[in-house]
Amino acid sequence: MMADVSNPRKREDTKKNKRPNKNYTVKKRLPLRPIEGDNVIFITKKTNFKAQLEKCCDLLTKGEKEIILHGLGAAIQRCCNLALQIETLFSGTCQTEVNTGTVDLVDDLEPLTDDLDFGSQVRHSSSVHIRIFRTAMLGSNQ
Repeated sequence: MMADVSNPRKREDTKKNKRPNKNYTVKKRLPLRPIEGDNVIFITKKTNFKAQLEKCCDLLTKGEKEIILHGLGAAIQRCCNLALQIETLFSGTCQTEVNTGTVDLVDDLEPLTDDLDFGSQVRHSSSVHIRIFRTAMLGSNQ
């Protein structure tokens, strides 16, 4: 019985330590962008799915050889769905290469009172990077 009583307390202590103190506000920084370019698209939950799909299709139909989709956290499912939609629309002329990983995200801790110092905390988020590349160009002389 002694072990049962101590385990919930340890869980409560761990939860308290992970949350920022009530004396601080958390300001989330934007994640670092690994690559820049016209063919690199960052997928978010806020952007319209249809607009993201049209942008990807326009890039591939205008002669772009590959596009790279990046998704973090809750946007991973949307990113994978987008890649599958593109693969379906281009019916066999595109292939995908998927890499998963973890990204470190930094949050700034701003004190609510003057006697405290500024701080930061690091948290981890899952990420997916999907490379979609053309294997055949339909309707093109290339």
